[in-house]
Amino acid sequence: MKAKKGSHSKGSATSEKWRDVRGKRCRPPTSSSDFNSTPAMVTMIKESVKKKPHVKRLKNKDWKEYSQSILVNGLKTKGTTEDARTCRLDGKSLHQCAERDDQRKHAVLVMQKGQALCFRGKCFLTCLYGRVEVMGFTIEEGQQSYPLFSPGSHCPLTITAVEGCNDSGDHKSAATNILCNYLPPASQKKLLKNVVSNSSIILLEPMETPLTHFLSSFADLSSLFDPPVGELMSAILDTPLNGLGMVPLVSAIEGLKVSPSCRESIDVVVNACRGDMDGFAVILVSGAKNVGKSTYIRMVINTLLNHTTSVDYLEADLGQTEFTPAGCLSLLTVTEPLLGPPFTHQHDPDHMIFYGESSCESDLSRYLESLKSLWRKRSPNRETPILINTMGWVKGFGLQLLVDMLRFFPVSHVIQLVHGGTGPGQCPALTPEFLRTAHGFHTNPPAQTALDEFTETAHSSPRSYIHMSVESDFEGAGCQGTAKHQRSNEQRDLSLLAYLSQLQSADPGPVRPLHSLMPYQVPHTDVALGVVHFDVAPSDMFYAVNAGLVGLCCLAEKVTSKGGPVLLSQAPICPCVGLGILRGIDMARGLYFVLTPIDPTVLRKVNCLLLGAMSLPSCILTAQQGSFQGELPYVTSDYSFNLTGAGKLRVFKGLQRPSQTDTY
Repeated sequence: MKAKKGSHSKGSATSEKWRDVRGKRCRPPTSSSDFNSTPAMVTMIKESVKKKPHVKRLKNKDWKEYSQSILVNGLKTKGTTEDARTCRLDGKSLHQCAERDDQRKHAVLVMQKGQALCFRGKCFLTCLYGRVEVMGFTIEEGQQSYPLFSPGSHCPLTITAVEGCNDSGDHKSAATNILCNYLPPASQKKLLKNVVSNSSIILLEPMETPLTHFLSSFADLSSLFDPPVGELMSAILDTPLNGLGMVPLVSAIEGLKVSPSCRESIDVVVNACRGDMDGFAVILVSGAKNVGKSTYIRMVINTLLNHTTSVDYLEADLGQTEFTPAGCLSLLTVTEPLLGPPFTHQHDPDHMIFYGESSCESDLSRYLESLKSLWRKRSPNRETPILINTMGWVKGFGLQLLVDMLRFFPVSHVIQLVHGGTGPGQCPALTPEFLRTAHGFHTNPPAQTALDEFTETAHSSPRSYIHMSVESDFEGAGCQGTAKHQRSNEQRDLSLLAYLSQLQSADPGPVRPLHSLMPYQVPHTDVALGVVHFDVAPSDMFYAVNAGLVGLCCLAEKVTSKGGPVLLSQAPICPCVGLGILRGIDMARGLYFVLTPIDPTVLRKVNCLLLGAMSLPSCILTAQQGSFQGELPYVTSDYSFNLTGAGKLRVFKGLQRPSQTDTY
């Protein structure tokens, strides 16, 4: 797909589709090493990249040792009969074990084994000595700096000091050599008094990224990383850490709560991935809405990354996606820890399909076929463990889809999260025994297994798998949060805004409103235009897609035109490289104007724009900095859903065959 970018020139420029006339649009992907704005941090990261391997591995710790331990908020304890206890750092202890260098804008914290710091905000963490754990991921000395995000919309993060890996007997001398690089002499002397053999020393620095800079430009999101109103009385506002972008919390505020069944299931998954089973582990995580599936998956991924270079991830939850905006199904490889909610680690997947809705109820068959298409993209020789995230729709058709997925994929472990609250009904236990008699949307018992479908074996005995039930015993399990930014639609908006923040320059400076950015211009004849899940008359197609969010897709066949726009009568299932905003249509010159963060080299493959039901957050149209004065484009107040045909007309394509009328 070739394009000019906002140019009015003629001639050879029309021979290409996606082209930036001001030069190649080369913006390197933002990484954790690019997030900092202080010169000291830039220098430190550059030095660390030279001498540190990219692959993160723990020292002096093997799989056998780990399999005999259980992760409890970062503490390693033998057995399962006792819970490990952590000591929460409070205001008094923080004044004793933390020092701040205002000139270089960072703080150094000395923590003893078992001490924990729970906080709100955002920061860079570098482990200078010893080990600390954050959400299942162990950070030790000699590794890169990691960005931590603890917004008020999610459970607060906790940094916990764990047993160090240093065998050096002269810990005081080692600590002195470290502290002299970051603190003045008086502060060094004070902190050295707290250093013992199992201490950990961490460096905390303020963090400002294009993502946080863009989000804070909207008034409604300016306090996203501040403690919520209910936690203000529990915030510790006078410590050396304040002023760095993080606010410590007292022990009355509970951080991540891990149940015994959760610890046990993580132990089982880790053992399976270390080689206790033949082949690779395929872990499917299921559960009703708001039981902690996403948090659980982040913990599992982080724990596995302590020991392996990568973990594969299949996104099957359209509404609460982890790495992409909502409405996309994706397959990707995770190589970095997930130390924040989904909107803080958006990145391009290896393979993606644009479904176009936050729920699959309008077209169940398209949903299943899309997932199977993604699975076929995975190399059959790949032995990396893979986690499958599922929807919170677990009754009726949703349960039937789960049954189909268990038969389509070679699942080795099913982790089912349950809660004891009084929320909506939960689905039955997805055990192998249940699967032998359950009816799916596409399959009925006895059914072919995943191996049958992908290897075309005529007859095969049903596969078995390990089923584990995990109790979600945190407060509010099974119920949607009511605090600000906790509702599912708000979470989807945050992920989409995070995706669009990639349009911002990596250089520090004022936020550029999206309407001030130069879009790509694409000829009507070079790309096909389609709508997913809705019936739109050809004469109304341009009205529907104008100012809409579109999937940038790649059709297998070449797009041919007879001189006008190419309109699809039926949206295909095809690869998607990313999303864009179709911000304008020039009928006279036959051009689409598309705003997207996707690299031009990738855009050349795009020959299809698909419109779904995903809409732009209202703040994009009404609350950007530098917005238009007077009447806003694309926005009207003269609109009523009471008028016939004023809203979208949904078409349900999930009607069942007579043999599939049983529901659960």
